[in-house]
Amino acid sequence: MALASPVAAAQAAAGRERAVLEVADVVRRYGGGFLKAHPTSHQQRTVLRAIANCRTAALGGHVEQCDHCSHRRISYNSCRNRHCPKCQGQARAKWMASEQALLLPVSYFHVVFTLPHLLNPLVRFNQRRLYELLFHAAASTLQEFAHRHLGAELGITMVLHTWGQTLTEHVHVHCVVTGGGLGLDRSRWVPTRRPNFLFPVLALSRLFRGKYLARLQRAYTRGQLRFGGQCVSFAELQDWQSLLSTLRQADWVVYAKPPFGGPEQVLKYLSRYTHRVAISNHRLRSVGHGAVRFAYKEYSDGSRTKEMTLQAEEFLRRLLLHVVPRGFMRIRHYGITANRQRAQKLARCRELLHASDTDHQRPAPVDGRDSDPRALDLQTAAKCCPLCGGTLRVVEVLTPPPHDTS
Repeated sequence: MALASPVAAAQAAAGRERAVLEVADVVRRYGGGFLKAHPTSHQQRTVLRAIANCRTAALGGHVEQCDHCSHRRISYNSCRNRHCPKCQGQARAKWMASEQALLLPVSYFHVVFTLPHLLNPLVRFNQRRLYELLFHAAASTLQEFAHRHLGAELGITMVLHTWGQTLTEHVHVHCVVTGGGLGLDRSRWVPTRRPNFLFPVLALSRLFRGKYLARLQRAYTRGQLRFGGQCVSFAELQDWQSLLSTLRQADWVVYAKPPFGGPEQVLKYLSRYTHRVAISNHRLRSVGHGAVRFAYKEYSDGSRTKEMTLQAEEFLRRLLLHVVPRGFMRIRHYGITANRQRAQKLARCRELLHASDTDHQRPAPVDGRDSDPRALDLQTAAKCCPLCGGTLRVVEVLTPPPHDTS
C-alpha cells in the first residue's frame, strides 16, 4: 500500500479538523436566541461569549510561516476561560507541573462526596455558599476520621464537579487522599490500618451528612440563603424543617475507590479530573435543526456509551447550570497540603518516609482524553510545519477588531 504524501496527509488532517464539532458551534448558532428568551447572569453571558469567540479572529492571533517551504497558517488566540472545552489542555499541564511537588511516596485513595439531588434547587440560588459548605464538610469529615482512628493529619486534594454525564445537576467533590498521615505530634508517619482500606464509607456518609446539614442550618438561621432570588429568614419558610427532616433521613452517597498504585497513577488521575468541563467537544455527535446530539456513559448500565438528543435551548440551559461563580476555587488542598505550613509539613513527611527530594519530581503524565487536540500554546514561536516538517515562526501579529459600541 502506497503511503500518502505529506501534503495529502496534511490536507486530510485539515479536513478532519474542520469536521470536528464544538460546543462553540452550539453557542454561535443558538446562543443569541437563548439569551433573548432566558434570563442569565453576567457570568453566564461572559462564558457564552468566551466560548463563541475562542480561537477566532475576534480575539486576535498571529500568522506563522515555515522557514523552509514558506507555508503559512493563522493561529487565533484562545479565550482561556475555565469553562471552555478548548482551553483546558494547557491549563491542566501547567497545573500538573506545579502539583507533582506535593505528592508523597505513599498510596492514595479516591473518595467522592455527593450532595443529594433534593438540594439542587437551593444550590442554583446559593452556588458559592453551598459549594463552600461541601468542601468544608467533606474535608472536616475525612480529617475527623483521621484524627480519631489514626491520630494523624491527612493530605487531601479536592476537585468540585457539578454535572452528570447528561449535563444534569450532580454536585460532588472528588478527593485524592493520602493513605495515612502525619502524626499529630509530627513524630511519625501513620499508615492506614489496612493497605487497601481507608475508612468505612457508611460512617463517612453519616458524619458528612451531619456536618453539612449543621452548616446549612446555621446559614439559614442567619438569613444567608436565597430562595428565588430573595433572602429568607428562618421564620418565613414553612417547609424548611420538612426539607431538613427529609435530608436527615436520606442516604448521602460517599464512594471510595481502591487505592492508586502510586504517585504516578495519582497524577494521571488528577490530569483527567482537575480541569474537566461539563462536556468536551469530542462527545458531540451532531448539531443542527435546533437540536444537539451527544454521547454519554450510562453508569447504571455497565458504563455503556449511549447517545442523547436535546433541543439546543435545553442543551444551553443545562450547560449554564455549571458555570461556577467568578473567582471560586474549584481545586483545593487541605491538611498536609494546605497552604499554611505546607512546605514544613511535606518536608517532615518525606523525612519520616525516607524519601529523597527528587522522588516527587518526575515529569507529570498528562491524560489528554478530555483535551481538545488544538489546545496548543499559541505564544510558542517555533512549531513543526505540517507539510515539510520545517519550523513555523511567527511573522505577523493579528490584533482583535475593535468592539462595536453602537
